[in-house]
Amino acid sequence: MAIVMRMTRQGSKNRPFYHIVVADSRSPRDGKFIEKVGTYNPLLANDHPSRVTFNAERVQHWLKTGAQPSERVARFLHKVNMGPAVTWRESPQKSSPKAKAQERLKLAAEAAKAAAPPPADEQPAEAQA
Repeated sequence: MAIVMRMTRQGSKNRPFYHIVVADSRSPRDGKFIEKVGTYNPLLANDHPSRVTFNAERVQHWLKTGAQPSERVARFLHKVNMGPAVTWRESPQKSSPKAKAQERLKLAAEAAKAAAPPPADEQPAEAQA
């Protein structure tokens, strides 16, 4: 059985609230879990002390047991020095333009650069006088 540390959504419509739980990886997101180890309230300010709360002792226990945190939970753990840094890819490879589209974008950028007049400080000396 693979154990994961992830968030389950609670709260009402447009008012999200998440519990950070330890669960079997096969169970659904909001389904059965083993233990609740923290909370996350995205409606609070980033610097608010109760935006993310953890039971540090239980989190350490589950990490030693082999629980794998989700990307978001791993970021929270890193912020409180309980886990390693997580690399976060802002633009995924899957949604990036393919080769032909990148070529077209490159050609369009070169054409726009060639058609644009040079900046005022790079104009010939006769034009400035």
